[in-house]
Amino acid sequence: MENSRKPMSRMRYNTDLFFLPSWSSLPTVSMGMLARLFYVLLLFLFSRIGGAELPVVSRIAFGSCAHQDVPQPIWSAVLDFKPEVFIWLGDNIYADNKRPTRVFGKERTAGPWKNIPRFSPVSLEEMAEKYRKGKSVPEYKRLRATTQIIGTWDDHDYGLNDAGKEFEGKRESQKLMLENLDEPLDSPRWSQEGVYTSYSYGPLGKRIKVILLDTRYHRDPIFSDGTVLGEKQWTFLEKELTETDAQINIIASSIQVLGNFSSTVRPFFHVEAWSHFPKEQERLFDVIARSNASGVVFISGDVHFGEITRYDCGISYPLYDVTSSGLTQAVEQSKLAPLARFSAWLMPTSMRVYNQWCRYSSCVYGKQNFGTFLIDWTADNVKIIAEIRDVFGRPALKEIIPLSKLQAQDGAERNFKRLKKKIQRHCTREVDLPWYLRYRLAAVVYSLFTVVILAVSVSLYCLVRVGSSKLHKKSE
Repeated sequence: MENSRKPMSRMRYNTDLFFLPSWSSLPTVSMGMLARLFYVLLLFLFSRIGGAELPVVSRIAFGSCAHQDVPQPIWSAVLDFKPEVFIWLGDNIYADNKRPTRVFGKERTAGPWKNIPRFSPVSLEEMAEKYRKGKSVPEYKRLRATTQIIGTWDDHDYGLNDAGKEFEGKRESQKLMLENLDEPLDSPRWSQEGVYTSYSYGPLGKRIKVILLDTRYHRDPIFSDGTVLGEKQWTFLEKELTETDAQINIIASSIQVLGNFSSTVRPFFHVEAWSHFPKEQERLFDVIARSNASGVVFISGDVHFGEITRYDCGISYPLYDVTSSGLTQAVEQSKLAPLARFSAWLMPTSMRVYNQWCRYSSCVYGKQNFGTFLIDWTADNVKIIAEIRDVFGRPALKEIIPLSKLQAQDGAERNFKRLKKKIQRHCTREVDLPWYLRYRLAAVVYSLFTVVILAVSVSLYCLVRVGSSKLHKKSE
């Protein structure tokens, strides 16, 4: 189910253009063998010519979480990168209404005592206007003129925060999303349930496939351990991976695939991830392993910070997830930067990639960012240079991934090295984290709260004792 808007991504060769004869029209008696050989030779030559005309793609940018009502200066840096493809990872606009954050009071929209929803959907007319506003940003318009733009959605452009298959307006919002992406009228995405699809770029030997997943349309409620993709989309994904002829297979998920961050911030914050559905996460790894596809790399968004994670215990080679979020929305904007960086340092980090290129010791980037892949096809050992870049285009996180390390091994069994009783770097999934890591943030917050209460109580007690002592002396 490949989709395209530009000639660069068309991978099928139309032999009708060359007026090749059909098998039935070839003479089969006097010159049958020669005709067959000539036919095969023509097919080979034309396929080689067709393949040579396909441009090599080596610069891909991606991002998520762009609020249409705030300035978007980051597009200038994206333009300077000169991507051949830009991939939206969701929250391409914010199309739902947001109530103020209140942990205490009659109407509590956040925290462990939350009693009303924080978000509510808007009308289709309002959603369409938000798309028009986001699409009219001058620098983004310039990017649309020079770069193929593809993408999927997440919850806020789907129509409602954290929504899944229960959202009633999903069919209508799908049409608006496809209009925003200038989806071709003959695309199957207009009629199918969900926005998943795939694209292929480049000639054989230097081919990239981008598989866009839809983690909203068919997703069961959070913590139900139900489905994320739905059976039709699982069938689609298995087919795309099994039949791929690409050297690099990028799987785009709007929510993090490998991160083990989401369970550790409860009950104070909520972060969606594949780890909320451990059976589906395991199925994803199993599908990749059985397909024998090489060069699989994940990209994701949603969380309002940049991060690179790696999982070594899923298939026969390491899996990477490059998370870019967000283009306008960033955790250090909504919270004090020192607090956000301390939280990033405090949280469990068994999947996170630490190296010399991290701008901060936590190897998390909490400011506005976008992601890039620079593929060096000319090197003897082809490399994928994955980066999270800041609003000026400077790398904040980086990982160099040799393509030779992302090769599936024929007949290799799944890599089941993880141990539930021991934390292993790049191996321990969120479902296997011990309780003292799952509740680390809660333990710290409640401990600080207890210390503050005790300090205030002791201070009041001392003041009362001092006051009563003075009164006693005066009475004497």
